[in-house]
Amino acid sequence: VQLQASGGGLVQAGDSLRLSCVASGRTSSRYAVGWFRQAPGKEREFVTAIIWNVGRTYYADSVKGRFTISRDNAKNTVYLQMNSLKPEDTAVYYCAAATRYFSTNLETGQLYDFWGQGTQVTVSS
Repeated sequence: VQLQASGGGLVQAGDSLRLSCVASGRTSSRYAVGWFRQAPGKEREFVTAIIWNVGRTYYADSVKGRFTISRDNAKNTVYLQMNSLKPEDTAVYYCAAATRYFSTNLETGQLYDFWGQGTQVTVSS
């Protein structure tokens, strides 16, 4: 499975961005797809995830109410709609896919088998 993330950029606080993660290769509707981010000098952190076949979603507390994850089955694409962006959202954002998981451990990066290359999001104050 190959994942291609895109859509990052430089925006101002309060603006919106939509990231895309296109999956190709031997994909499966049973996968979980997550977004993680890593800011300079910080650990990678979980942002959100979606169980592809049922559409159930999970969010980190820091983004609840501002970020929305969704998927387009026809395009094999997962989107991350980010609204009301804050400077602390600045990071490289990665999408990842997990083939084996429980809903209780989707926040664990080591769970994910496939990773995209990352896209930079910079939010200025």
